[in-house]
Amino acid sequence: MTIWEMLAVFAAGVGAGTINTIVGSGTLITFPVLLATGLPPVTATVSNALGLIPGAISGAIGYRKELTGQRRRILRLGAATAVGGLCGAVLLLALPPTAFETIVPVLVGLALVLVILQPRITKAVQRRREHHGSHGDPDGGPLLIAGLLLASVYGGYFTAAQGIIYVALMGMLLTDTLQRVNATKNVLAAIVNTIAATFFLFAADFDWTAVALIAVGSTLGGQLGAKIGRRLPPTALRALIVAVGTVAIVQLLLR
Repeated sequence: MTIWEMLAVFAAGVGAGTINTIVGSGTLITFPVLLATGLPPVTATVSNALGLIPGAISGAIGYRKELTGQRRRILRLGAATAVGGLCGAVLLLALPPTAFETIVPVLVGLALVLVILQPRITKAVQRRREHHGSHGDPDGGPLLIAGLLLASVYGGYFTAAQGIIYVALMGMLLTDTLQRVNATKNVLAAIVNTIAATFFLFAADFDWTAVALIAVGSTLGGQLGAKIGRRLPPTALRALIVAVGTVAIVQLLLR
């Protein structure tokens, strides 16, 4: 890489770490930049996954206040996402690079619809529980576990807009604030990235320069994203998720 390419990759890492912590879809910033430096698609995907691990951890630490009292939930949901992430990593090396291109925009679009409708869905679910005298599972139950498992298969494969899908599923099936859901999302994303990247270390080619630059950049971005994201009211956070998701769909369709 030239010095200018290295600066571009570092800047992309900062941007990805920031947007991943607040919303998700940071891969849509780093991945095109890595391709522009000449890396093959699979090598770029693997290098990106490795580099974003510190950023995901940094973002989760930045949201540590909102994680209070969520240990049991994260252990349950984290186990499902870990399995899904490993499956996705295996599929990345086994399937052709274009395997998910058709379904990904559909998944992201559906996730955005759920994010928009989440307040109404939550109220409807609460009314139904009150009518039947049920409090529901505080951790979302089998439906959320299954949904996160499938979403994590995709996350281990590519990761773009993975966080948006997580927020959509948890926002619909958990009775909790959007900020606490976002905090959980950051931890789950860190788990998937770590599991997938550990597999890649032994089974795939990657570029250490790109990994290091994205790692440093995304770590800084994770802290920046936590400071911004935690101050956003639910309506603004939801609007930002929809805006970023819409851009993600357009970019995925134009690839």
